[in-house]
Amino acid sequence: MKPLLYTISVNVLEVTIDELIDGYSALLFDAYGVLSYSVGALPGAVDLIDRLNRIGKPYYVLTNDASALPQTRAARYRRVGLNVDAARIITSGNLLDGYFAERQLGGARCVVLGTEDSAEYVRQAGGVVVAPSMPFDALVVGDQAGFPFVETMDAVLSALFAKIDAGDTPRLVLPNPDLVYPNDVGFGMASGSVALIIEAALRQRYPHGDGMTFEQLGKPHPAIFAEALRRSGTRDMVMLGDTLETDIRGANAFGIHSALVAGGVTPADSLACAEDSPTYLLRTLSADTG
Repeated sequence: MKPLLYTISVNVLEVTIDELIDGYSALLFDAYGVLSYSVGALPGAVDLIDRLNRIGKPYYVLTNDASALPQTRAARYRRVGLNVDAARIITSGNLLDGYFAERQLGGARCVVLGTEDSAEYVRQAGGVVVAPSMPFDALVVGDQAGFPFVETMDAVLSALFAKIDAGDTPRLVLPNPDLVYPNDVGFGMASGSVALIIEAALRQRYPHGDGMTFEQLGKPHPAIFAEALRRSGTRDMVMLGDTLETDIRGANAFGIHSALVAGGVTPADSLACAEDSPTYLLRTLSADTG
């Protein structure tokens, strides 16, 4: 029986983490705003992960972040007390494998904006990472950091315009569609905002251009949830996230339940007018002591 407490807005029920653990076969967590910020774990997260590990409860971290390989992310988690194994981390960067395979892009020359791990995701998918000054077949925005922003964006836009002017439109790939993410000082710009800048520049230069938008891979799109299903072997999952447009919308569209975690990107008091309404509201990751 799924957990039910009381209604806080239309069709949204407030629950505790204990009820979710008892009520579902597997738990899915967003990373930023749910388990951690950029500099540490969020309240209750360390004890919760230790508890899930101890009782053998299946769980996975579904993150749109494509700046770090699962092994890198797991090592960073351990430094802040989150003992999450790399095999439990599913990133939007992991989705490049399927994207490249489905489109037969092995050997494609790719300009990558992001960290070295962002570039490594592309290499593991079969792409060849090149500089904007070299001929390229695809532009992959893997992260908003890891490169000199203004200088690199100038070079990328110049190369992209020159390529399109020559009659060749490259693929535009965006593993992480997030626009913002919560950090230790408030909020930061995510890679989806970088893609918006490039798309706006393309619209200004090519007002009648068709298809000059990024193909998005991460939440709310289904591939990352399908990978969680493959690994867990069950649809009896609940997604715990802090963003309606990605975590909640993606879970709802995939046909699984969702819980909005208070304190992240989406304020809890916006639920009453939210188009993408979660199944539940979760105010804290800490265990119920009442």
